Amino acid sequence: MKKNIYEGMYILRPTLSDDAREKALNKITSIISSLGGSIEKIIDWGRRKLAYEIKDCMEGNYYLIYFTLPTNAIGELITENHLHEDLLRFMNTSIDKVPEQNEIRFKQIAQMCEV
Repeated sequence: MKKNIYEGMYILRPTLSDDAREKALNKITSIISSLGGSIEKIIDWGRRKLAYEIKDCMEGNYYLIYFTLPTNAIGELITENHLHEDLLRFMNTSIDKVPEQNEIRFKQIAQMCEV
């Protein structure tokens, strides 16, 4: 079965305690694992202001999660993420390889657009 490497941006509710935020993140990673995937790297991007209000929140806790997942399981992952009540937004993108350092591609792309 073919597996792809994905870069996922996940935004959790800002009102979560440290313990609740850890549990919410563990729920996301356990879903990936249960679908036959594996977590390669997690980058905590911290609490940031949102561009617009989402579910009565103006801020969110951002995480970049790099993982492998069978190609036929991405639809089920999306369905499970929609059911996660502490998850404000998420986006998964297929990538070629996991960055070696704690680089944040989204930030680099934004900086390139400013030039």
